[in-house]
Amino acid sequence: ALGLTLRMQIRYHLAQLRQAVDFIDAHRTTTILRIDGVMGAGKTTLIKKLCEHWGVKDVISSPTFSLVNAYEGTSEMLYHFDFYRINSILEAYDMGVEEYLDSGAICLIEWGEKIESLLPTSYDHFNIRIASNEERLLEYLS
Repeated sequence: ALGLTLRMQIRYHLAQLRQAVDFIDAHRTTTILRIDGVMGAGKTTLIKKLCEHWGVKDVISSPTFSLVNAYEGTSEMLYHFDFYRINSILEAYDMGVEEYLDSGAICLIEWGEKIESLLPTSYDHFNIRIASNEERLLEYLS
């Protein structure tokens, strides 16, 4: 896809998220995608675009308070997690995060560092860094 697979990071403009979506599509090898970045880096915005790309027709919003939102894509279920507000890994455990991760559905995870010990050994890890007000660097870490 556009030679992006040779690079382990890309710079993209916030108005052109398609490039970042294509980069993730080209690099992902699992159904579990951890997307890290500081507050305001654009994690939720990128996840919304990924969900649209994978055929979600529902309104896509951040699961900041519910911890997880479920969406039906073209060919599979997608789960969007936001662990920013959890105080303990037990909250993620109690809501059944492991069952979601084992389900085979696409799991898009924000603030994954808060549940790192519950993540499987193999998952795709991306990081968004702020390059400027309008640009981001998307890195593929594993």
